[in-house]
Amino acid sequence: MRERLIGIDAGGTMTKAALFDLSGNELACRSSPNRMQFPRPGFTERDPDAMWAAACTAIRELLEITGTPPEDIAGVTPSGYGAGAYFVDRDLNPVRPGLVSTDTRTLDLIEAMRLTGEVAEIDRLIGARMFATHAIPLLRWFDDNEPDLFDRTHTVLFCKDFIRARLTGKVSTDPTDGGIAGIFDLVNHRYADQALHVGGVSRWLAKLPEVGPSVAVAGYVTEQAAEVTGLKAGTPVIRGVVDVTGSALASGVTDPNSISVVAGTFSINSIILDEPLTAPPPFIQSSFPIGNRFIATEGAATSASNVEWIFSTLLEAEGARARAMGSSIYEVGNRLVAEALDRDNDILFLPFLYGGPSHVPGGILGLCARHTLGDVLRVAFEGVVFAHKTDIDRLLPPEANRRPTVARMAGGASKSAQWCQMFADALDMRVEVADGSEFGAKAGAICAAVALGHHPDLGEAARRMVRVSRHYEPRLERNRAMARKLTAYKSVVENLAALH
Repeated sequence: MRERLIGIDAGGTMTKAALFDLSGNELACRSSPNRMQFPRPGFTERDPDAMWAAACTAIRELLEITGTPPEDIAGVTPSGYGAGAYFVDRDLNPVRPGLVSTDTRTLDLIEAMRLTGEVAEIDRLIGARMFATHAIPLLRWFDDNEPDLFDRTHTVLFCKDFIRARLTGKVSTDPTDGGIAGIFDLVNHRYADQALHVGGVSRWLAKLPEVGPSVAVAGYVTEQAAEVTGLKAGTPVIRGVVDVTGSALASGVTDPNSISVVAGTFSINSIILDEPLTAPPPFIQSSFPIGNRFIATEGAATSASNVEWIFSTLLEAEGARARAMGSSIYEVGNRLVAEALDRDNDILFLPFLYGGPSHVPGGILGLCARHTLGDVLRVAFEGVVFAHKTDIDRLLPPEANRRPTVARMAGGASKSAQWCQMFADALDMRVEVADGSEFGAKAGAICAAVALGHHPDLGEAARRMVRVSRHYEPRLERNRAMARKLTAYKSVVENLAALH
C-alpha cells in the first residue's frame, strides 16, 4: 500500500483536487469548474451543492486517472478562499446560495458604519481592515435584508469548512479562516465576541462553528461521501487552512525571513510576524499555525488577472493563432516581453480593471504610435509588479524592524521567468519559486502529513515537502530603473485618486 494525500482547493473559478506523496511531490491534479451567480449588481454567489459536486467530480477523476486505490489515500484536506459565507441547516443543506469573496453588497453599509465609528472599533478588535465580505457586515446586511435567514440557519460555514462538512458530516473551522473572516480575536485565540457586539450581530455567535487546530483530524469520510467521491469510508479528513495561509505554507514561507507573494486573481502579499500588526492594521490578518506567530496580508484585485484579461479579450485572435501553431498566448506574450525589455519606455499600466484604490480607473498612459504589442505587454507586467510593491511597502515600511530577504512567488505570474525577474528587480530581493502548481491543495497535504504523524509540526513538514525549483536575483541597474518608474506610477495613482 502506497500512502497518498489529497488536497482540495475550492477557488474562485475552479475546485481542484491534487494527489501528493508523503514527500510533497505533486503527482496529478484534476479540476472542475465553479459557476458564479450574479443575481444583482455587486452580488457574487455560488450554489454550494454545485461546488460540492465539483469537488466530488475532481476527486473521482483524480483517483481514476492515477489508478489510485481508495485505500491508498491516508488523508484528505480541504482549502478554499477566505471570507464570504455558507449558511446550512442542521442536515448541512444550504438554506441560500453561498457568498464569494468578491461580493460587494455591503459597501454602502460599511460606509455608514464608518461614519458612526463602528468600523474603526471593529478593525481594532480584529486586527484587520473591514472589507465587503467580512462576516460582521455580511451578517448585518442579512439581518436588514433577509431577516428570516437567522432562523433558517443552523451553522455559518466558510468555503473549505463546507466541503469538509460534506465529507465528514461534522462542522468546524480553524483560526486562519476565522481571522480572514474578521471575527477572530488574534490575541485571545477565540471568536471576537466584542467585535460582533459592536457590529450589532452578537446573536450570530450561536451559529458559528467550533474552532479547532488546523493540523487535527476533524472527522472521517462518511459512507454517503464515499459513494459520491470514490474515497474509502473512514478516511481521515484534516481541518486545514484558508488559501492565503496555505499559499505561504506551500511556498515554504514559515518565518519572518521570507515573504509570500501570490500573483494571481488577487495581489496577495503576506509576512509572518511574532506580534500582530496594529497601527494601522493590515488588510487581513490571522494567527499562523507555526510557533504562535501571525500572518499579515496586503492585497487587492490588482494582480495577474488584469493581464489575463488582455490575453483573453484583446488578444483572443492572437491566442487562436498561437494554439494553431502548437504554442500558447502566454508563450507568445513572454517572448514579446523579453524582446521589449531592452527598449526604454515611459508607458504606465494601471492594473485596476477589477477596481482600484479610491475608484482610480484601470488603463494605459503614455501610449504612442511607435510602441509595439511587446511594449504594451511589458508595461502590463510592470503595472502588476508595481501594485504588489505598493502593497508590500504598506506591510514593510522603511521603519520596519525586520525585513524578509527572500520572496517566495506563487500564482499565474510565477510561471513566467520574465515576470519573476521583474519582481526580483522591483523588490530588490531574491525571488524563489517552489515546486508544484497547486499550492492551496499542497498546503492540505502538508497539514495532513502533520496530523497523521509523519512530521512533528508544520515547520518541519514544509522544510521537507517544499523545494525551490527556480530563483531570480535582483539586478542593480534594473532596480534603479524600476524604482524611477514606480515613483511615476505612485504619483499618477495619487493624483487620479484625488479627482474622485
